[in-house]
Amino acid sequence: MNRPGKIVCVGRNYREHAKELGNEVPSAPMLFLKPPSAVIASGAVIEMPAASQRVDYEGEVGIVIGATLRRATPAACAAGIRGVVALNDVTARDLQKSDGQWTRGKGFDTFCPIGPEWAGVPPLDAITVVTRVNGEEKQRGSTAELVFAIPDLLSYISHVMTLEPGDVVATGTPAGVGPLKAGDVVEVELEGYSLVRNTVDAQA
Repeated sequence: MNRPGKIVCVGRNYREHAKELGNEVPSAPMLFLKPPSAVIASGAVIEMPAASQRVDYEGEVGIVIGATLRRATPAACAAGIRGVVALNDVTARDLQKSDGQWTRGKGFDTFCPIGPEWAGVPPLDAITVVTRVNGEEKQRGSTAELVFAIPDLLSYISHVMTLEPGDVVATGTPAGVGPLKAGDVVEVELEGYSLVRNTVDAQA
């Protein structure tokens, strides 16, 4: 897919993931951004930065926006979806914790692998996301388990910032996040829709 204008991400949107990191489930969607420069395609290399001692995978359902959404209702947001993508919200976990805010830990180059876009709107409460490392399943979740459902998320975001065609919204990761090491092959799959697979290497 083309590089999105912006990537809006939602933190702690699966209860079990919030729990595994020792965090409370937020009372409203927790938003952060990843820079477009972090985007890579399937087959490209995820580079682990020298500044971090722990780089984690986070498999997510990515929603591709197809219409301008500003202060939109959940129904209008659902109608404004163009497609879905598998997305890996790669995270330097140690930097995320040390910084307090998440820009650096989430924003390194190569930290947003995105798979091919599946055009259309699948059942928004029945998308399964699976993450595998070296063929071993590490995460499995369904959008039925989201704390904040996709139309509500998009509406909430649209009341903060205008969502524009081509933008991507990452809807949160299920439990099972873990570290990557050089030589690993990590893949995130939206079953029946999209898959992104990348190798991991130390930053040159």
